Amino acid sequence: MRLQRSFMLGAAAFGIFIAVGCHSRSSKSAPPVGAASTDRFASNKEMAKLLQEVAAQVNPEDTKILVNRERAAMFKGQLQTAADDSSGADLRLQYAKELLAAGDTEEGIIELGNLEAQLKRISPALWKSNKRTVRVWQAIGWMRMGELQNCCSINTPDSCLLPIKGQGLHTRREGSAKAIALFLEVLTEHPDDMEARWLLNVASMTLGQYPAGISSRYLIPPSAFASEYDLGKFPNVASRVGLNLLGRSGGCIIEDFDGDGMLDIMISGIGFQDPLRFFHNNGDGTFTERSHEAGLDGITGGLNMFQADYDNDGHPDVLLLRGGWMDRAGNFPPSLLHNNGDGTFTDVTKKAGLLKMAISQSAVWLDYDNDGKLDLFVGYESGKSGSHPCSLYHNNGDGTFTDVAENAGVDFSGYVKSAVSADYDNDGWPDLFVSVFGGKKLLYHNNGNGTFTECAEKAGITGPKFSFGSFFFDYNQDGWPDLFVCGYKADNVGDIAAEYVGKPSSVEKPRLYRNNKNGTFTDVTAEMHLQRSITGMGLNFGDMDNDGYPDFYIGTGNPDLAALVPNRAFRNDAGKRFQEVTTSTDTGHLQKGHAVVFADVNNDGQQDLFAQQGGAYYGDIAFSCLFANPGHKNHWIVLKLEGVHSNRSAIGALVRVVVKQQRGLHTVYHTIGTGGSFGARPLRAEIGLGAAEAIGHIEITWPVTRAVQQIPGSAVALDSFWDIREGNAPVRSSVKSFAWPTATPGK
Repeated sequence: MRLQRSFMLGAAAFGIFIAVGCHSRSSKSAPPVGAASTDRFASNKEMAKLLQEVAAQVNPEDTKILVNRERAAMFKGQLQTAADDSSGADLRLQYAKELLAAGDTEEGIIELGNLEAQLKRISPALWKSNKRTVRVWQAIGWMRMGELQNCCSINTPDSCLLPIKGQGLHTRREGSAKAIALFLEVLTEHPDDMEARWLLNVASMTLGQYPAGISSRYLIPPSAFASEYDLGKFPNVASRVGLNLLGRSGGCIIEDFDGDGMLDIMISGIGFQDPLRFFHNNGDGTFTERSHEAGLDGITGGLNMFQADYDNDGHPDVLLLRGGWMDRAGNFPPSLLHNNGDGTFTDVTKKAGLLKMAISQSAVWLDYDNDGKLDLFVGYESGKSGSHPCSLYHNNGDGTFTDVAENAGVDFSGYVKSAVSADYDNDGWPDLFVSVFGGKKLLYHNNGNGTFTECAEKAGITGPKFSFGSFFFDYNQDGWPDLFVCGYKADNVGDIAAEYVGKPSSVEKPRLYRNNKNGTFTDVTAEMHLQRSITGMGLNFGDMDNDGYPDFYIGTGNPDLAALVPNRAFRNDAGKRFQEVTTSTDTGHLQKGHAVVFADVNNDGQQDLFAQQGGAYYGDIAFSCLFANPGHKNHWIVLKLEGVHSNRSAIGALVRVVVKQQRGLHTVYHTIGTGGSFGARPLRAEIGLGAAEAIGHIEITWPVTRAVQQIPGSAVALDSFWDIREGNAPVRSSVKSFAWPTATPGK
């Protein structure tokens, strides 16, 4: 019999008008919001029906996520005919674990008690050899009970933020109290058990017993969580603005979808019935949900999504990806949602030629052939579900796409977990990086003739082996895109915790690759102080203090219920090193972090941080967070670009801002795009300018023509918003800002 707990971060754990050249920029006439006829959403209803048909065919034997209640019923049926021996005990453990994953926590705890009795009945020796496993699962069950009764029922701005304190303390104490007793029992017999030690500390925090109430032998000291720089607290204001949404893992886009200058929010969830939700920014510190009015009824599921104006009509559209982590059960279609410009969206997946039944959470918009029309690369998860070669969809300019991946040389099959694009060699053609879990990393150099050459190893990009999210960003502000790739593998939560107390850890470390400006990269992970045990799923970058150097935030999503580890924030120290600022910013949320978005949500010039929370199991729900930037003294500028020869979203455009500082001239670079590979920031450029005294000039390198548009500093101003159409002078935007509400509505 094998009752050992397994914990693997990764696959084993789950298993229209476009013209070439100048674009017509006529805006669409549209009826008021809500005035659309039923027929207008016929394709939305067709997609909704297809999604439910596919979901109804899911076999609980084919995936370990979402269908936990069905899997529990499956194990219960097998258990009823099993013998009272070790094989029957193993079935009971599986049954109990599925109950916990389904959110049927009380039943799961009861079954773990039944398992204990069964093992003792079979053999004292068998109980002794498996006692630790059962006790840990019992404790995890009680911890989850405490989370459901507190964090998920009476959620507060402090809930689940490491180290837990203030309003984050549990008022219903039974769950954590019983978990503490069980962890202490385990540690008495296994004093070096880092998993039990970590969870003991977390459970003790929830009751206000940390650190004083923990024996020094088991304590993880507060100094282990100390930030390396004080960036100021980013308060969680989600409940104040109506965005503390309870759900499972999913994607998020923050974008001005209706062109009113205010950033709206769209959020998806992985569940088969999880609705796609659209929240309109009212510009006064509140959001109004308009999912129904937007025509999104029945558009469900989706672990990740990205926006782009694929048809150059001036309205950002949405690509929603489905099936990630679902193994054989994940062959769902994506959705391409056309923004009608009137507050509604139409599903045009089938019409556009993107209706493919395959598993994906990874895609990137890019104009790979520089024809002014955005193309689309989609990476798929090949594995138990079969082989799904990656797709490169060429934009035909008539609202349709053609898959040219084979001819382009990018039709790779593997377990793809992220895809990002940048012109890493500054030759004018956007390149591709593909993160493959457990496989070779792929760097596709764009040859400029419709084909790509894979050159990752030649370029010096070889790891991490078990990789997940990634992004290109210019961390040292030299004008050349660098690459960050996050690792995603650990033995269990104790393996992650070990680093906090200076013990060895086998966690797959991230990699930071510095661009050498000659087609190659150098691994500077250790040099930049990033040789850390970070298991990142959601990740994105922004400038938290407007100093002109990109910082980043990582959501440590993982399906295992024991994976209560903080999301982590890192500040860029002027390109010299990265400093952890998780606890100083108070953004170390312990629940499962997924989509991450940096955006100046209230238009005050300071980038805020949205973190979508929730697990992949049916019952592993959590509240999303909106961490408000407290403000910093550095200057900033926001530029909304509009391509003419280039794609209208200006994706791929390089912005170079030269500012005058007391110590001389300083240059800040920014490339237009959605940022990381899990969560999408606005396509406008929100640029920190540090201690600037004035803007010297701005240069914009437009993607298609490679023309460099020069804008004198006298034409713009610090701390302001500007619209810039390709080739035209900047126009100051009348964007308004608002203050965050001081209290939750209705309280």
